[in-house]
Amino acid sequence: MKPWLKLAIEAGPLVVFFVVNGRGGLPELRDLWLAGDGTLGSQQSLFEATGAFMVVTVLALFAGWFLERRLPTLPLVSGLFIIVFGGLTLALADETFIKLKPTLVNSLFAVLLLGGLAFKRALLKPLFGSAFQLNDDGWRTLTLRWGIFFVFLAILNEVVWRSFSTDFWVAFKLFGVLPLTVLFAASQTPLILRKQTDTATDAAAADGQSDPVADQK
Repeated sequence: MKPWLKLAIEAGPLVVFFVVNGRGGLPELRDLWLAGDGTLGSQQSLFEATGAFMVVTVLALFAGWFLERRLPTLPLVSGLFIIVFGGLTLALADETFIKLKPTLVNSLFAVLLLGGLAFKRALLKPLFGSAFQLNDDGWRTLTLRWGIFFVFLAILNEVVWRSFSTDFWVAFKLFGVLPLTVLFAASQTPLILRKQTDTATDAAAADGQSDPVADQK
């Protein structure tokens, strides 16, 4: 899949979440969120944004499956968490669940990656082995770095949602977490280039070596 299309599918639900929340909710749905005294509930915007987030996430997963005939592990796991915790948010009318979702997802990824290293398994290799050809040390280092980064994202989410307003938290997910993740991924390029296993180069070098027996003939 082309990078811009992949980014659109993965970031699209987050953009919708931000836009719907920023508009103050969807006018056609306001009657569903009227409080007992006839005023709008204070959490209406976030609830409607959460519902839209869930719908667009499912559509994005279907689009990814249609284009690639497979569902990448990380977006699939994140999507399942969005559906579960978004559903709890709407069913229980409690915004805490959707705010906890990034903390739990990032913590899960961190535990899997760092726990795998504890058992001498670099779990990024089976996920991205078809995209990058790295040696064992490269996979271990890359897995460690991403594991630590997921811990950082989990802690950052806890600090932001507990310390700032809901609108700030929603905006930070789009304009803070997403750019941070892209920049971190880009910063791993030198490691990937340095630790890659270039079998083609090795084969070419072997073919270029002179044959002592042939040279004597």
